[in-house]
Amino acid sequence: MIPFTNFESRLIKLPINNVDTDQIIPARFLKTTSKVGLDKQLFNDWRQDPDFVLNRPESQGLQILLAGDNFGCGSSREHAPWALTQWGFRAVISTSFADIFKQNSLKNSLLPIEVPADVHAELFSSDGPAKIDLPNQTLTTPSGREVHFEVDQFSKHCLVKGVDELGYILEQAPEIAAYEASHPAPINALA
Repeated sequence: MIPFTNFESRLIKLPINNVDTDQIIPARFLKTTSKVGLDKQLFNDWRQDPDFVLNRPESQGLQILLAGDNFGCGSSREHAPWALTQWGFRAVISTSFADIFKQNSLKNSLLPIEVPADVHAELFSSDGPAKIDLPNQTLTTPSGREVHFEVDQFSKHCLVKGVDELGYILEQAPEIAAYEASHPAPINALA
């Protein structure tokens, strides 16, 4: 994983509520355990429309998806955040996320940011870049409004350090070794 740094990007606006994981990446593309190439299947059925927002030249290289309410509902699949990150998204902003999508995103370097309805509406009506500061848990809107967002401290640590759960445990190797050295294995009296 790559450490999550503060960044600024214009928004790709997807004003559709209840986008489920099968719309994010259709089930027919879930036959792989590799993330590589999943960006090509992101919103595959919608991208058949040449006017779909991801097909527009001005959307290329943007890193924040502004989505409608209840983004990522439906079945659990890591392929959804994989496809989003492979396309280049680093964050998704919505008023709400399905819990399993939110957890899968945090474990796969995609920051889901929940904002109040008024901020959500402001973002949809504004142009210009937004800024994301994960260490301070703030989103700065194009108008300069600073909005605090919640993220659990463990996920925040992992994102900022660029480690997954196993990487976090491996970071603790010196402390684990010191503990094991100071606590000899008990004698097995049954042997």
